[in-house]
Amino acid sequence: REVISIHVGQAGVQIGNACWELYCLEHSIQPDGTMIDYNDGEQDAYNTFFAETRQGKHVPRCIFVDLEPTVVDEVRTGTYRTLFHPEQLLSGKEDAANCYARGFLVFHSFGGGTGSGFLSLLMERLSTEYGKKPKLEFAIYPAPQISTAMVEPYNSILMTHTTLEHSDCSFMADNEAIYDICRRKLDLARPTYTNLNRLIAQVVSSITASLRFDGALNVDLTEFQTNLVPYPRIHFPLITYRWITLHL
Repeated sequence: REVISIHVGQAGVQIGNACWELYCLEHSIQPDGTMIDYNDGEQDAYNTFFAETRQGKHVPRCIFVDLEPTVVDEVRTGTYRTLFHPEQLLSGKEDAANCYARGFLVFHSFGGGTGSGFLSLLMERLSTEYGKKPKLEFAIYPAPQISTAMVEPYNSILMTHTTLEHSDCSFMADNEAIYDICRRKLDLARPTYTNLNRLIAQVVSSITASLRFDGALNVDLTEFQTNLVPYPRIHFPLITYRWITLHL
């Protein structure tokens, strides 16, 4: 059931930072990787997302990738900097060794440069190197009212084609809808990326809870495909979320 999460580009890295912060809170894991209040047998499934070292520390099964170092450096110097192994944080011209997994979770935006162009190549390579290993995406789709670059529409169209061919299930979030939730439901006049990413992290946490805690449904990535994808190319389930945390 082990899963590797791949966070690509500014959006993917920032969402990943928020997600792992939430995972640690849910599993009582400290920023340095130590676990508190652990009861034998009750949280065995956390190993799906965390690997335990000989020293008893818990390291996320993930990789952060960006072609420029600014956003990845925020993780390197942030509160959870000792949680991640330095080789998991890739930026610039660094390279990573092969990793062996039962499946992949990919976090990115459709409109970004790294999240679309670089990830297209990465998804093709994952399909080639890992064959039938399931690949699930958590993707942010751009909105015309909230645009950071003129080329976002082109990036989105080209990335969508890659998603059709090389992704098994893609959970898509509308950037504008997330902004509206923060403004109208959470009374945030000027939502920050931190507010948006923590909201997305709540959704990701809910979807992946069955992988990280014991349960009977969707206990591995293959079951997500079986239960949510009617046809291979129609793999875009709609995300809805209720009972939003008020204090982000």
